[in-house]
Amino acid sequence: MLKQIVLMILVWQTTHTIATAETERFDSAKTGQVPSGYVSLITGQGESKWAIETDHGAPSGSQVLKQSAWTPKPSYPLCIKTNVLLKNGFVETRFKPISGTNDQAAGLVWRFRDAANYYVVRANALEDNVVLYKMEKGKRTALDIVGRKGGYGVTSRVPKEQWSALRVEIRNQRFMVSLNQKELFEVEDNTFTEAGAVGVWTKADSVTSFDDFCYEIGQE
Repeated sequence: MLKQIVLMILVWQTTHTIATAETERFDSAKTGQVPSGYVSLITGQGESKWAIETDHGAPSGSQVLKQSAWTPKPSYPLCIKTNVLLKNGFVETRFKPISGTNDQAAGLVWRFRDAANYYVVRANALEDNVVLYKMEKGKRTALDIVGRKGGYGVTSRVPKEQWSALRVEIRNQRFMVSLNQKELFEVEDNTFTEAGAVGVWTKADSVTSFDDFCYEIGQE
């Protein structure tokens, strides 16, 4: 009987995807460089500048991933993890808006195809709001919240020069957004239905740090 149970478990494991969360803390990455397994990109004009830096106030360890380049508005620096494809599951990060005159934004990217096509949810410390967009053919469009037509995301305090946590849970065409463990809203969209890469995002002249980038690939 025991052998039969073990055999059943082994068969199940070989035919199902077991969801496990992975967290990137960046503490073993080389300072001054883009971390291994990531690529620095941009949607729009200019050139992004992502690098590992020391921050002794980081949520974990003492190293963070920071974007510090000034880019023309509107342009969107991305740092994409190249060896993960996610359709369902979740993506989460801690972020600290440091400076920016036009924007102080931090975003999460999923179902990334290329620098012109992906989903992104971002929190902005200058505007104190959180908005979910699709970037399609290089054009950014804010998506309607479930149960509400029109509008522009939701108002929510995004502290400057403090660490916050942004999370999106992805279930087929529905995306559920939380900020600092508070559920904010849900969006439904089917523009990008296939698995894609994940990563982090900023806008224009935002200088933003990221830590504890976490993702889980769920079952399809």
